[in-house]
Amino acid sequence: MEATSMKQQEFTLASVTDLTSSSSSPSSSSPVSATFSRVNEVTELRFHESEFGFDLSSTQLFKLGPLQFMCVSDRSDSIKEDSFSRGVVIKFREEKESKEFCDSFEEWTTNAAGKGSSSLANGTVPDGKSKFDNKIEAASAKMYFHYYGQLLHQQNMLQDYVRTGTYHAAVMENRSDFAGRVVVDVGAGSGILSMFAALAGAKHVYAVEASEMADYARKLIAGNPLLAERITVIKGKIEDIELPEKADVLISEPMGTLLVNERMLETYVIARDRFLSPNGKMFPTVGRIHMAPFSDEFLFVEMANKALFWQQQNYYGVDLTPLYASAHQGYFSQPVVDAFDPRLLVAPPMFHVIDFTKMKEEQFYEIDVPLKFTASVCGRVHGLACWFDVLFDGSTVQRWFTTAPGAPTTHWYQIRCVLSQPIHVMAGQELTGRLHLVAHSAQSYTINLTLSAKMWGPGANQGGILQTSSCKLDLKEPYYRMSQPQDIQIQSDDLEEIELLQQNANAQL
Repeated sequence: MEATSMKQQEFTLASVTDLTSSSSSPSSSSPVSATFSRVNEVTELRFHESEFGFDLSSTQLFKLGPLQFMCVSDRSDSIKEDSFSRGVVIKFREEKESKEFCDSFEEWTTNAAGKGSSSLANGTVPDGKSKFDNKIEAASAKMYFHYYGQLLHQQNMLQDYVRTGTYHAAVMENRSDFAGRVVVDVGAGSGILSMFAALAGAKHVYAVEASEMADYARKLIAGNPLLAERITVIKGKIEDIELPEKADVLISEPMGTLLVNERMLETYVIARDRFLSPNGKMFPTVGRIHMAPFSDEFLFVEMANKALFWQQQNYYGVDLTPLYASAHQGYFSQPVVDAFDPRLLVAPPMFHVIDFTKMKEEQFYEIDVPLKFTASVCGRVHGLACWFDVLFDGSTVQRWFTTAPGAPTTHWYQIRCVLSQPIHVMAGQELTGRLHLVAHSAQSYTINLTLSAKMWGPGANQGGILQTSSCKLDLKEPYYRMSQPQDIQIQSDDLEEIELLQQNANAQL
């Protein structure tokens, strides 16, 4: 049905609360009417007693409960020039009325879109798909939101007391940044950070969560009534939703393995661009990826031994060796996630800074880090070890959160990229290389690592590269090792045999 031929529809509501003011329309004793209509080529929803309306081409409806909804638009005919958007909470008397209203809302907004809708700021794109949907494959997104929609995984993160305790401390130590302020929790999960912000005195918190965990968050927050009245849970993606006002503070836990895995940092900076007021605060503010070469014979032998299964020439009468090289390459394409002894590092670490207040979304698509180290010990370099830390740059206290080896262990652990061809170094020898991260549509990164040992000793200044080793890994498919084996005794002839097999594998490739 064309919008021009649609008849005006009117609904009676229990109440309407304007989120940009402290006033509320009367309840059922003085019912509020909401009318869908088309006036002067504009399809609108108007609340008569409140004297304001919404252009349905830029309006969204969010369910807060069976009888309660939030209506948000980035434009309104009575919007103030310095406002970001208009939002109201509407309540119905019966669930039947709320369902009929939702059905009409969908019909009228569909027709409004058909008449030519405007794009949302930093949100949707002309074909109707959001930025998130355009860059992330559907299967990956489905698994991602399914994972974070389960309580057991939220419990795993909540029980990371280093993580949760640091966030709590960062918020409570900087109450002045939250008291009386509007806060947006980006990827709210269980809503724990939203409740921390409310405990610190936030005026209002918008907890935005795209997974089914949003329903659990509503339940948990409702069970804390002193906080619930200042928290609104919005189920949707940051890239798609609208909010009734700008935020003074963004809070989020967007870090993945190697800081950037899962690509949620992009969502974090999109939230900054769309919703954060000028000079607003971001918790966390800055992230750093730390890197250092390591030597670990235990890990190297373990990785190499995994492919030995494919060295069997008579497996139930079948020769498996044609697949040995591919299996060997596959195991060494997995980054290793575990906690390791910092004494395994063969050079002081370096770091790469990512400033969340300045980084553009597109800059996360490809991250290039030149590497340069000076070996402090003699030995074999088996790869590059990485970890991260983030800074909560509060007005009162600056607090760092780290996942470094030797620090209290977190659920992120550390990550190591293992070279199939180790490099021999002497103390004082220079190592150079490149860590190149390329984002892909499965919400992760392809890792390209190259390490080279330069000539060492007399005449080194005239020499070039002595040894080079490289590897390509998929951050999406790590090997979760978690612990360091301590009881493996490595003999020199074992290493020689492994190196010989590796040479054969390289020849097959």
